[in-house]
Amino acid sequence: MTANKTLLLCSCDQTQTFNPQALQKAAAAAQVITADQLCGTELNVAAEHLSATNEVLIACGQQSALFERLSEEVYAEINHAAPLHTIDIRDRAGWSAPDAKPERQHAKQAALMAAAQLPAPIAPAKTIQSNGVCCIVGPTEQAIRMAELVHDELGVTCVVTDAGPIQLPSASYDVAKGQLTSAHGALGNFKLEFAHLQTLHPAGRGEPGYGEVKLAARSECDVFIDLRGGAPAFPSHEKRNGYFWADPMKTGELERIALTARERVGEFEKTVYFRLEESLCAHTRASKSGCTRCLDVCPTEAIFSAGDHIQIDSDICAGCGSCAAVCPTSAITMNETPFEAITRTVEVMAQVYREHTGESPRLAFHTLGAGADAIANLARYDDGLADDLLPIGLEHIDRVGHAEIMAAFGAGYAEVLILADHELDRRAVAAEVELAQALLRGTHNSPSRVRVISAIELCDAGANAGRVSDPVLLVGGRRDITRVTVAAMSEKIEEPIPLPAGAPYGAIAIDSDKCTLCLACVSLCPTGALGDHADRPEVQFTENACVQCGICDSTCPETAITLQPRLDVSKAALSARTLHGEDPFECIQCGTPFGVASTINRIVEKLENQHWMYTNSDNVQLIKMCDDCRVKAQFHGDSAPLAGGERPRIRTTDDYLDS
Repeated sequence: MTANKTLLLCSCDQTQTFNPQALQKAAAAAQVITADQLCGTELNVAAEHLSATNEVLIACGQQSALFERLSEEVYAEINHAAPLHTIDIRDRAGWSAPDAKPERQHAKQAALMAAAQLPAPIAPAKTIQSNGVCCIVGPTEQAIRMAELVHDELGVTCVVTDAGPIQLPSASYDVAKGQLTSAHGALGNFKLEFAHLQTLHPAGRGEPGYGEVKLAARSECDVFIDLRGGAPAFPSHEKRNGYFWADPMKTGELERIALTARERVGEFEKTVYFRLEESLCAHTRASKSGCTRCLDVCPTEAIFSAGDHIQIDSDICAGCGSCAAVCPTSAITMNETPFEAITRTVEVMAQVYREHTGESPRLAFHTLGAGADAIANLARYDDGLADDLLPIGLEHIDRVGHAEIMAAFGAGYAEVLILADHELDRRAVAAEVELAQALLRGTHNSPSRVRVISAIELCDAGANAGRVSDPVLLVGGRRDITRVTVAAMSEKIEEPIPLPAGAPYGAIAIDSDKCTLCLACVSLCPTGALGDHADRPEVQFTENACVQCGICDSTCPETAITLQPRLDVSKAALSARTLHGEDPFECIQCGTPFGVASTINRIVEKLENQHWMYTNSDNVQLIKMCDDCRVKAQFHGDSAPLAGGERPRIRTTDDYLDS
């Protein structure tokens, strides 16, 4: 947004108050205009400024569509209209409880206004082509009825799942009978597999019949309508583009689906929500299993294993962000809501609120859909948001991880609330909330400072009197900010903070009685947390770099490694320390160090006089030699098996001259 800006404020028929100067500063506006009924009797004020040259920012979200139409009318009349933006400060801040403090409300309005001025991240898009090929699967009666509703826009094939009667064959769509066994893909690229497929045989007189049975068959389509009535073919099916599932017995469902499905023809822009850095992924190394956090939480099964790293199908990905919230290495980041953008928004809102009140605010994450509607309903029909509660809207609440929560505490918030739209939302964020609560507990703060709530709790005043840290500098990635915030939230943390299983922070323990110092764990560690020593057999460990992926554990042939989820914020965690090491064995011939002393001794103990090759023989001495000496002994020893005869003296020119 430019500095040449006009801010239009509306009291909504004198039902809210505001501080025009504070809002003008937060919006970086050149001028501010106030009104009481900007969408009604004073609509001409908006039209006047839309006819001017300054960018127009109207502080009214409810009537944004009205102002957009007004802008179009102004443009149609004078062939010009000023750039228009709208923002809601009424439902989220202006309308609150009767006993709300005006200075807090005004501070909230300014904080929301300032956050709206931050540049919005731009996500790339890809083009999806749909030719309108549609497959309808379900009972005969409902499938045929659906085909009649959509065949004029889509190329339809019905695969019926029962033996219902077909009255008359239709030239508008094809019919077959079979059972769906698997489905993959999304809009424009569905791949379906069927068992016992029979195509309709339309020729002949009498009731049409079906042809020869194919035990297995495959089909591809652009749109998939599932009327079987049982479990959907995909998890989180409502997020799968081009897939329509319905209970065929429910009144009006077929007509509702048909209206939308008919429009799925042509070219569509699909947002690419994520960015994947494969080199950072700690999924596997050398076929040894490691981190599966993103695979475990993806609701649409868009993520799959691809060797040493994962891959994400951008056609299927719905952009919920749950993968980015749990990724310990930041191999997955979001284009629409990157961690840096969320952190910056949270930081700016807290800073502005604190400047106006001298108090610490609370933060509420909510969805831009149902969550925003709930806030609007509370504002109109209840007490609205508490006067110290700053809301931040996201497309999906799954996007909130422990790092976003800790970043909020680092910005100085007293509490972080997460508004769940339904039970699935609660389950999606449960593990990350549990991790954040463990971090709070470890800093001697109440774990109730972060919690998942229902909508009505947004009206409640903050009752948590936990210690609020001074704001910290929110610079770095997710792990950096989490570590800095945790360190700042307690005056002294004497011991590492224990964390739940699966946490992306921690140490490893090595059983020295089992470890042979083969260093397989060091060679496969994807983050460099494990290292070796240049001069002796030794495993070194840098705790701050460990993401608890588990590759070392699955790699160790002796099962000597145990993961220990915890967070150590001391300086010692930033440096390498020795987990296990031994002196090397020295060659009995030349003294060169090689191998691990305990390993060589164990080999000698197991073979000496226990194996025919090492019984009553000097062969056991070969085990105690370095590579070079062992080769020499094989060729030049008195009883060496590869020894040759005595070398003849080399003849020279003098020998020939003497003779």
